[in-house]
Amino acid sequence: MFLAALFAGGDGRAQAPAPAKAPAPAAIPEPKLGSTVFALGQLPVEQRPNGVRRAVLDAPTATLERLHTHITTLNPGQKSGEPRLHLQEEVIIVTEGTVIAHFDGQKREAPTGSVIFFQSNAVTFLENAGPKPATYYVVYYHTPLTPKG
Repeated sequence: MFLAALFAGGDGRAQAPAPAKAPAPAAIPEPKLGSTVFALGQLPVEQRPNGVRRAVLDAPTATLERLHTHITTLNPGQKSGEPRLHLQEEVIIVTEGTVIAHFDGQKREAPTGSVIFFQSNAVTFLENAGPKPATYYVVYYHTPLTPKG
């Protein structure tokens, strides 16, 4: 009687079990980044209120969950944005001008040729400290150990 009640409708008659749901389609993996060259003159230019940004790459590789690179040119006196927490590690190479690297309440000057490293879970931003535009390359990556946000 108990089992009959489980499978019975409101009128007491047996009901067919609900049809099984079709499995969700498997996600198509994004292709891994292969060896290539990204020519500066062929990168898309995005005008922003604080300067210019050029997207270079953002894709998985054979050893990284994701590798990202972009190039930013900050106008004099401008910041990269408000201070914010970055879960990933970042490497930044200053190719023109001088920036101030702000991280976790500290700040350090980074003139042309400087390499900046921001550790995982750092609160960061950059600021153009000079009278001319400052350009820098940002490289960050996600591994299985990168905190998920």
